[in-house]
Amino acid sequence: MFTTAAVARMVGYSTQQVRDLERLGVLPAAERTPNGYRCYQARHIVALRAYRALVAAIGSVPARQMMPTLVHGTLEAAAEKIDDLHALLARSREHVREASRGLQAVLADTTLVFDDRDSMTISELADALGVRSSALRHWEHEGLVNPDRIGQSQTRRYNARAITEARIVAALRSGGHRIPPISRVLAQLREHGLTSEAQALLDERLSDLSHRSVALLAASGQLHALLSDRQQTAA
Repeated sequence: MFTTAAVARMVGYSTQQVRDLERLGVLPAAERTPNGYRCYQARHIVALRAYRALVAAIGSVPARQMMPTLVHGTLEAAAEKIDDLHALLARSREHVREASRGLQAVLADTTLVFDDRDSMTISELADALGVRSSALRHWEHEGLVNPDRIGQSQTRRYNARAITEARIVAALRSGGHRIPPISRVLAQLREHGLTSEAQALLDERLSDLSHRSVALLAASGQLHALLSDRQQTAA
């Protein structure tokens, strides 16, 4: 049995952080002594170390959202969450690469990359990027993406350049970049064909995803320890 202060020292958190993480379901509820003091066990330390490793890989908010399933959910649900993380990183990396390839294609040839029959509707593009159609409408409102308007109904159609711009926006927004710097990059691209900043941001995003993949690999040992401890406890 460990006190809150002892657990905090072992995992590198403050005592208040340990209490807050317990309240959020990141670790199982601690037992209480008759006078109300918390008593933690080895399984709590295992959970906190798994959480700390997960934060390094995916960030604190997604880690907090994921931990209750790892701590309290079924083994199948926990394994599915971990698999989804790897799949999400892989999809994000491919989206960045597609944005980079599209950027180079637009700069190499300012004419249509493909004919109008290969353009996309808003739902098709949203599905390809893994975003909501409302996000594309918002980006259009902010001047980041400029689809063509077809017919009396003014239906949106995205040509090669608009698709490329949407890919760049999606890749950078998923990396936490705010709209103003993205808008500046696209403005430079449209006016001067400047690619250095756009390519640098995409490269930075790709590097960040690689670091997250390595951090997730490092976290695997702690996650394995957490799930193994749960199996032993259940047995």
